[in-house]
Amino acid sequence: MKIGISCYPTHGGSGVVATELGIELARRGHEIHFISYSIPFRLKGYQENVFFHEVQVISYPLFQYPPYTLALSAKMAEIADEHGLDVLHAHYAIPHAVCAYLARQVAASTKLRVATTLHGTDITLVGSDPSYSEIVAFSIDQSDLVTAVSKSLRTSTYEQLGVRRDIVVIPNFLDCGIHRRQNVGDLRRRFTADDPDAKIVIHVSNFRPVKRIDAVIGVFDRIRKRVPARLLLVGDGPELITAYRLARECGISQFVHSLGAQEEVVPLLSIADLFLLPSAQESFGLAALEAMACEVPVVASRVGGLPEVIDHGVTGFLHPPDELDEMAESGVMVLTDPVRHRAIAQAACARVREDFCAEKIVPIYEESYQSVVSKG
Repeated sequence: MKIGISCYPTHGGSGVVATELGIELARRGHEIHFISYSIPFRLKGYQENVFFHEVQVISYPLFQYPPYTLALSAKMAEIADEHGLDVLHAHYAIPHAVCAYLARQVAASTKLRVATTLHGTDITLVGSDPSYSEIVAFSIDQSDLVTAVSKSLRTSTYEQLGVRRDIVVIPNFLDCGIHRRQNVGDLRRRFTADDPDAKIVIHVSNFRPVKRIDAVIGVFDRIRKRVPARLLLVGDGPELITAYRLARECGISQFVHSLGAQEEVVPLLSIADLFLLPSAQESFGLAALEAMACEVPVVASRVGGLPEVIDHGVTGFLHPPDELDEMAESGVMVLTDPVRHRAIAQAACARVREDFCAEKIVPIYEESYQSVVSKG
């Protein structure tokens, strides 16, 4: 099968999942064409059956803003015709699903089918904005296949946009051969050399307001008062400066290490003892899944799709978003009880390998593609 994939190529979860899906599909013999303004950051080196097509946007004085969506639609139609695509898979509703619909109207091909995967903020934030809600709903209704990464997100889509079509839940996944705890030598000592007993707490995100970086600092400060610990902040975004300010105000700057955006997070997760994710909303929680795969207990908010990933008290801990004391209590408990820590870590890893590895999830996408293609 020939499949086009359009996604954001940056460090966000939707781009990660889209890229990993394309790589896995290529390994299974499908021809994959990525269409975006730059190469997805997870797409490294030559890979058989994988092609990248750059969207070029013209610069013209009449345009106050470069017309990326039109250029993307035109490129999608071009690639669909030139390479005989069977499916054009749009990850994130705005603008990719809308552009895919337009590309299908423009393309000469009559066999092209459009699949749309909803990842979260394209519905809960962008899609709920009155300026975009109608066009998002339209693009969903016009897709031949629509998937969502969690049952929670599917419900939100029905409630917020009023769409009535079937939405298939296909959860996010990991390459479980890569996402496992590694022996990374002396990396841990870079952050704990002055205190070999210190625990490492980690947070990985795009540092948007929805991630509640103030809560990350608040929970860590509570933990640090009872357990010697260091906090690793991995990622970049507008709220990172908030983390710096709050760490200074709490007098804990020396215990907080900002590492910026990292292409490879597995080595850092492999030295961590606890993962914090006190988000206001998480439609799935891919970062939590990566931590669980690396045997790092997760303390998170009980929101969105996280309860579909984490079983409270068994594979991690879930608390109401504003209960920072409860989150800290769970963190202290698991950091000071080696037996409980090991049990949670092993159960979390086992859950990932049972339900969220690529070899289980990717075939569901294949079957879904085949279903819409065979309908003609």
